[in-house]
Amino acid sequence: MVGLSLSSGAESSISKKAFGELEGKPVTAYTLTNGQGMSAEILDLGGIVRRLNVADREGKMDDVVLGCQDVAGYMTDSPYFGCITGRYANRIAKGKFTLEGKEYTLATNNEPNHLHGGVVGFNKKIWEAKDAVVDGDPVLTLRYVSPDGEEGYPGALTSVVTYSLTKDNGLKIHYKATTDKATVLNLTHHGYWNLAGHKSGKTILDHSLQLHCDAFTPTDATAIPLGEIRKVKGTPFDFTGPHKIGERIGAENEQIEFGKGYDHNFVINGEAGELRPVARVTESGSGRVMELLSTDHGVQFYTGNFLDGSFEGKDGQVYQQRMGFCLECQFHPDTPNQPSFPTAVLRPGETYEKTTVYRFSTES
Repeated sequence: MVGLSLSSGAESSISKKAFGELEGKPVTAYTLTNGQGMSAEILDLGGIVRRLNVADREGKMDDVVLGCQDVAGYMTDSPYFGCITGRYANRIAKGKFTLEGKEYTLATNNEPNHLHGGVVGFNKKIWEAKDAVVDGDPVLTLRYVSPDGEEGYPGALTSVVTYSLTKDNGLKIHYKATTDKATVLNLTHHGYWNLAGHKSGKTILDHSLQLHCDAFTPTDATAIPLGEIRKVKGTPFDFTGPHKIGERIGAENEQIEFGKGYDHNFVINGEAGELRPVARVTESGSGRVMELLSTDHGVQFYTGNFLDGSFEGKDGQVYQQRMGFCLECQFHPDTPNQPSFPTAVLRPGETYEKTTVYRFSTES
């Protein structure tokens, strides 16, 4: 890569290059590489993880995330490939919530509900970027100040998202935010994964998944939670032991029918605020293993049900249904309207902070 700048440590490096423009402003792609040769290409547009090159059992590197070829793809066609979603990831019922006695109205960009921050969410903003090598790990820090009233949300919100590639082949994402007025906040990473490689042409149905989640939040037909925490035992949602993703994806089950497959929030076992295991995914063909850890409350498991081959992604790849899966760590969906769920309200003087790690290895 011909980079505009290069920072390096003993075993890692960061380079950057122009990726295009958005409304006359430059978009930059940063490539973080650790000492094991794992690399991540991350855009200052939406904090998008555009590429993640991970070794298979033979040591061959392959890109395991779905993405777009250019800026236009991310602004028009992308189903949130690899981005930061916010201010509120997932759905808010009918685009309305009440906070401190005042009702706020948001865009209903996923009729009849609000989805992933609205029409122009954090995924479509250029973030201020700083790169460095810290304790031998390449680090990219992104900052965005969302003005009071943007997409209907109250408060001027300052968000800082830090990406690092760790020595044990983890993509670590740390989130931190403050506000000057009470607001609701739910940031997440919306990566689409295929451990066989994004150009493999394979679906993710043969991937094996284990979730450290004993319960999930069932929804109505529009993907809004019913307010119930339902045990997964005895249902197609029981991934407490490893199962192939495709094993029960067509089961006769109302929740499966509502989601057209899996598109549900699971409740992570243990105490929120502690970094703890969430998921383990394996792909037998390549031997790749992805372990997910998080401090969050829930994780949305989505199986690319609405990918339909309607546009060409990066490297000329056309993504068909279920060629990628998502594991999005988050507050539970529609929390602003669900008093039984942990609160997603952030007030002045408080700090929103959480960490998620996607860690990669191989097995024989």
